[in-house]
Amino acid sequence: MGLVAILAALSGAIAIAAGAFGAHRAEGVAVEWLRTGGQYQLIHAVAALVALRMEARGVAWTFVIGAAIFAGTLYAMAFGAPRWFGAITPIGGSLLIAGWLWLAWTLRG
Repeated sequence: MGLVAILAALSGAIAIAAGAFGAHRAEGVAVEWLRTGGQYQLIHAVAALVALRMEARGVAWTFVIGAAIFAGTLYAMAFGAPRWFGAITPIGGSLLIAGWLWLAWTLRG
């Protein structure tokens, strides 16, 4: 399965760590950013692994990259990055949506 599988697995681990940190150490809006980032990143780590099992490598890459951008910008803001990073977040979200649409196209039969 290669690099994308390793990245998906690491993405899952990062998502759990972010969620745990958000639940136990973060305060204010950072809690929500860590929770949201962790949730989306974890879901898409699993989705990427499923896509790989379906031999949809491009979809898997789209999920991993999209989740990294989406969650990464939220995590960055939670740890003090400027709020304008939030303008980058929708790029990741758009990639996640594109990945689901690509998967649907792949499954059309």
